[in-house]
Amino acid sequence: MANASGRRQIGRFSPRLVAPDRLNRPLLSKSGPVTMSRYDFRTPRLHVDGPLAPGAQVALDRDRANYLFNVLRLGEGDAVLAFNGRDGEWRAAVAAAGKRGGALRIDVRTREQPRPSDLHLMFAPLKHARLDYVVQKAVEMGASRLVPVLTRHTQVARINLDRMRANVVEAAEQCGVLTLAEVAEPVPFTRLLETLAPEMLVVFCDEDAEVTDPLAALRSAPGHAGIALVIGPEGGFAAEERAALIQRDKVVRLSLGPRILRADTAAVAAMALVQAVLGDWKS
Repeated sequence: MANASGRRQIGRFSPRLVAPDRLNRPLLSKSGPVTMSRYDFRTPRLHVDGPLAPGAQVALDRDRANYLFNVLRLGEGDAVLAFNGRDGEWRAAVAAAGKRGGALRIDVRTREQPRPSDLHLMFAPLKHARLDYVVQKAVEMGASRLVPVLTRHTQVARINLDRMRANVVEAAEQCGVLTLAEVAEPVPFTRLLETLAPEMLVVFCDEDAEVTDPLAALRSAPGHAGIALVIGPEGGFAAEERAALIQRDKVVRLSLGPRILRADTAAVAAMALVQAVLGDWKS
């Protein structure tokens, strides 16, 4: 669905994202209530390109201005949360609002920039809406790099990288993510493994995995630095592709249960398992 600016909408700033009973709810300690910082989903969030610092003015291009002023109907003085993927999240106010541009005045930092994860999602590209879905969910789940992989059975030859990057930004705006996942150029499977550092763990979905419990398989993973989660196409990996993955020193073959999953479903399920056992969910 597109808004008046032509930018795709994925439900950002939706009331469904707000949990009124949890926002700004005090926690109790022996000395009384303790106020904890919360994600603010009531204030519009906007990705900007410029550096962020107290008192800085950030110019808005026509697309961002149109979104804030014509779609959201904001005006001078209205609050916005701004982030650029480098400097954390900042409370800002509209300093100028025009038909073809505008500006934000940066006030105070509300969240520090987190350390980026080292989870790479490498997947056979899908068509249109399903590719959008995978990109959006990967951002929500904490992937730091998205790499389209051209396997023997990949059914999509043309990949719109600009559309992927737009989905990365909009998913980050919607869900409070501060680090933007890198969208890499497509890579043939024959070159995939040589692009990975030797210490990186490769996790790939394999219906013939010897360990059928995916949690047990991940817990037994060898020591590693970074994770490459590889998702095959609808037709599965070719025999030589699967053999190349298995031969890698640091590898986990991941079973996703007794049912056949579509590639986009498998990607989300696998990311959830990896984050729960090896990623930042456990911390």
